[in-house]
Order: sequence, then structure tokens, then C-alpha cells
Amino acid sequence: MKNFFTAILAFGLLLQTAAFAQNKQIPYGHNDSVGKFYNVRGIRMYTEVYGNGRPLLMIHGNGGSMQAFGNNIPYFAQKYKVIAVDSRAQGRTKDNRDSLSFEMMADDFDALLNAMHIDSAYVLGWSDGGINALVLAMRHPDKVIKLAATGANLWPDSTGLMPSYWKAEQRDYANWQKRMPLKDAATKNTYKIFMLDWLQPNIPLLALRTIKAPSLIIGGDHDLIPVHHTVDIYRNIPNAFLWIVPNSGHPTLMEHRDEFNRIVDDFFTQPFKRHGY
Repeated sequence: MKNFFTAILAFGLLLQTAAFAQNKQIPYGHNDSVGKFYNVRGIRMYTEVYGNGRPLLMIHGNGGSMQAFGNNIPYFAQKYKVIAVDSRAQGRTKDNRDSLSFEMMADDFDALLNAMHIDSAYVLGWSDGGINALVLAMRHPDKVIKLAATGANLWPDSTGLMPSYWKAEQRDYANWQKRMPLKDAATKNTYKIFMLDWLQPNIPLLALRTIKAPSLIIGGDHDLIPVHHTVDIYRNIPNAFLWIVPNSGHPTLMEHRDEFNRIVDDFFTQPFKRHGY
């Protein structure tokens, strides 16, 4: 997801710059006054905590960091204990192993909450973070109170991703193979993160039916994830709401910040009832 995702992150950074200006320029992801590392499953996982209240774990997308939530942390920190985290091998969380999987990362988040003495949390995930939210809810159901996942896919092909996007990933994969063998650690890590989305996830629709937590499944109407795929995710989770965001691409949480924050917050705070959302 390199070329497209790089453009998305660049757009997000512009929005985050404005958010920082409005929030005393808090350097999310590099705020050493609150940042802390936890020893989790053989890595040192970097976190920043903001606010008080019920815990809310925020999980970013592929190759990103907690900075992706620069438009969301200030809002949610007013009533939640926001746990912003850099996933394994990304941001300030280093990992020199040669493999990476969504199951591995879900187990990381479970272990992180244990290390923080948190029994369960609300979970908000974007893109790969949305996949992580789903996998966490499947592997560690007691850890998830409710989840909101935006821009998640279940498998890496032209039905789980827009065909044009899938073709771009095929070109990126071919270009990576021309560079082999990779030598320096940073390049190897970038390749490992790319390969995560090239080969994964591989989640059968029926597996979603094991998710116990009420779930808000979100996608943009012009997302990198086809709308029908997002709808299939929603339909296979027993207690789920669906929100297809009009006039939105992949970064729903940035392009529609205020509405996104309000609707996700309402979903977290209101009792779950089966109806259209």
C-alpha cells in the first residue's frame, strides 16, 4: 500500500498540523512528557496517554504511527483515557524480527493492556488498525468493550481492495523484488511492513461471527476498500452498525473529523440497540 498510503499520510499530516495549532501543538507520537515504553512480548511498545475516564485504545494504519489520530485525540481525551500506541515495527516501537502478522499485533495489544493493568477498553482502529481491532476482538474478546473500525479489509486482493489499488501494490511488489537482497535494517523493516498488507489479512467472513463486542464498521464511499466489502464485514458481525461516510476516501477520521468523532463517541457511549445507523 506504499504509493497510495504515502499520499494519504501526507494529506493527513496537513490536517494534523492544523490540529496541533489548535491544541497547543502537542507533538503526538513524540511527546516525551507523557510518552512511555512498555516491555511487551519481546519489544518495547511506545504509548502516550491523554485524558481520564474509560480506556480507549487507538490503533493506526500501515507504516504510520499514533500521529494519524492528531485530529481525534483532543476530542476523545475530554472524556476517555486515550491510549495512543505505535504498533510493532512502526513509529517508535522497534522490532528487528523478520516477520509480522495481524495476529501477532493483536496479541501485542492484549499484552499491553495487561501491562497497563487495564481489563478492557474501547478500541478505535483505522486501516490496518481497523483490521487489528477486529482481530483483537476475535482473539481476546474480553479485552474489547466496543470497537470502531474504519477502512478495514479481510483479504488482500482485488475484491478486498479497489482493483486500481491492488494493481499499484502489484507494481510495488515487483519493484521490491528488483531490489533484493536488502541490506540495511531500515529498508528491511519497510519491506516487512509492506509485505504485511501484500500477504494479509486472511480472515474468513464466518470468523467475524465470533466477535462479541458491539462494532461500528466504517468506510468511505470512495475508500480504498470497496463499499461491498465493508458491507460484508458489517453483515457478518452479530452486533454491528454500518456507516458509509459520504464524500470520503480512506482517511474518514481526517476528512470528516468532527462528524467522525461525534458518531464514534455516540456509538461508544450509547447502549447498543439494533437499528440503522
